[in-house]
Amino acid sequence: MADVKDIYQEQESAEETFRDHLSTVDKEGKRVWVYPKKPKGRFTNYRSLVSYILLLFLFGAPFIKIDGQPFLLFDIFERKFVIFGQVFWPQDFFLFVIGMLASLVFIILFTVVFGRIFCGWICPQTIFMEGVFRKIEYWIEGDYMAQKKLDKQPWDKEKITKKTIKHTLFILVSVFIMHTFMAYLVGVDELWNIIEEGPGENTAGFIAMVVFTGLFYGVFSQMREQVCTTICPYGRLQGVLLDKQSVVVAYDHVRGEERGKFRKGEDRDEVGKGDCIDCKQCVYVCPTGIDIRNGTQLECINCTACIDACDSIMDRIGKPRGLVRYASEENIAEKKPFQFTSRMKAYTGVLIALVGVLVTLLLIRSDFETTIMRTPGMLYQEREDGMITNLYQVKMVNKTNDAMDVNFKLLEPEGSIEMVGGEIDLTKQGIGQGAFFVIINPKNIQSMSTMAKIGVYSGDELVETVETKFLGPTN
Repeated sequence: MADVKDIYQEQESAEETFRDHLSTVDKEGKRVWVYPKKPKGRFTNYRSLVSYILLLFLFGAPFIKIDGQPFLLFDIFERKFVIFGQVFWPQDFFLFVIGMLASLVFIILFTVVFGRIFCGWICPQTIFMEGVFRKIEYWIEGDYMAQKKLDKQPWDKEKITKKTIKHTLFILVSVFIMHTFMAYLVGVDELWNIIEEGPGENTAGFIAMVVFTGLFYGVFSQMREQVCTTICPYGRLQGVLLDKQSVVVAYDHVRGEERGKFRKGEDRDEVGKGDCIDCKQCVYVCPTGIDIRNGTQLECINCTACIDACDSIMDRIGKPRGLVRYASEENIAEKKPFQFTSRMKAYTGVLIALVGVLVTLLLIRSDFETTIMRTPGMLYQEREDGMITNLYQVKMVNKTNDAMDVNFKLLEPEGSIEMVGGEIDLTKQGIGQGAFFVIINPKNIQSMSTMAKIGVYSGDELVETVETKFLGPTN
């Protein structure tokens, strides 16, 4: 009895050894290059469609304009961000923070419920790797066995030609990606100007573009799955977020075990065999080199390649599909249907609240941002006619697409405003600065520090009201 127990423990320990190391690193710590088999099937077709839509959006968005503004622009140099045609300035940074919090909670909620589907379907790393670079590789070098053979053969004419063409295309695609990202940073028009002026006029920018092109090329030609398994923090976060109720790409071990080779005409139930015929097709197609039958793993990006591979085998041997499918551990082990747990409800509530706050702030967001401050280090001044004055500095941000002439009026207490250096002309999406004196009769000053209410007008229209402190003598 003790021997049987020892054997069981050894088997159990052996089954868990996959968790002790990455599938792409051998015992000596060297990289194990992954040659995934070209996937085929319904999920692969769906993912390809999603990839094409996202790629079309990514490369097309910089050219889309709304009311003369780019659809998306993240100009960190000018500290100007355009999202869906709406301009955001550093003064709107709190909206960015709330948006990031909402996005973080959404990712957490999405991972808790649906596992790492984001990685397999939407992540830019996967979209570019599987939807662009890997397809180029299959087209030039063939499927996984042909790629292995090509890498092992000496550097003859065939290998040199194929490798040269492949890496040339990789570099060209990387250059295209880099220019697209630059369009998101500086805008399409400015990007064309940079290209036309040449590297001599923009040496620093040219060097930066070369460096980042090299990074893109290195990631997709060399790093590949290592980005997902080693660099990306989301993979590490996944282990904390997932539980037995999370929907992931899972192997139905209840139905699949015990594994055994397929024999035609054999009744697998009678001989104690499960539906898994140990063909290893799910392993061959995996882009991160894991065996999904070992259970949920850090390296799994939920790309569904193993589902398509397994379904094709089940079709051939006359078994129902779904041996590998989207399911939770609880669903497989206990045959329980999917349930929206308390944790999922809590995350959903927080997400709804954050999105509600964000939408509300966007709706009430002002088209103008005016900052009025007393000039530092200056006390009030008394004029010859007895009037008390304070000098103020004003800074305005115009978030609209129209140029405006602005003027200021003192609403409370009674008094007047005298501009220094002329009126402020605000260009569209521009920033204007100036200075003015607030002039108040001492009779209207009740204390050393009086709250003054200043109206900002565009023509005769009051666009904003700003409060500031006015210093003066007490009566």
